[in-house]
Amino acid sequence: MEQLNHLVFLWINATPDSPHALISLATFLANDLIIIVPLLIVGLWLWGQRDQIGQQRELVSKTTIALLFAMTTAKTLSMLFPHARPFVEGFGYNFLHHAPDESFPSDHGTAIFTFALSFLFWHRIWSGALLMVTAIAIAWSRIYLGIHWPLDMLGGLLVGMLGCLFAQLLWNLFGEQINAMMCKVYRFGFAFPIKKGWVQN
Repeated sequence: MEQLNHLVFLWINATPDSPHALISLATFLANDLIIIVPLLIVGLWLWGQRDQIGQQRELVSKTTIALLFAMTTAKTLSMLFPHARPFVEGFGYNFLHHAPDESFPSDHGTAIFTFALSFLFWHRIWSGALLMVTAIAIAWSRIYLGIHWPLDMLGGLLVGMLGCLFAQLLWNLFGEQINAMMCKVYRFGFAFPIKKGWVQN
């Protein structure tokens, strides 16, 4: 498995001869595109048509639960199964500064794959598919720039699946209570902008 991991990494990883424009694009994907996760979560909770806001907030709640579980699981796995990044091992080429911490599973991969899977399972096929393409692009970019192994991204995908499964099971048991609590906290904290009509009630 490790040999396959190395082989696929070398196939994807950029070299000094790679086009500068492609390295710049990969840097943008690797560093900045992940911002869509908090932006969409906040946007879907605060704004939307009145007859759809309830469904949007259920999606946000379940996605948040999935993300929390997935990221916690990823951190736990990185401590239980430490794995050095490619540049720490002196393998391939590195084009992006990164702390030499454990690489498996990828935090970026875990977050974006969990997010994409949440939309695929609980929103619409087209939105989930679009986010999955985004997730694959981010995963590719971080391998291309030499800061992650392919298995780090596969691990992020699998942990994301576990996060969504956990969120659905928890929602089946306590969904109404969780939703009521989150709405109560939101309406208390955002009473002024709700009153002004800047955000949905």
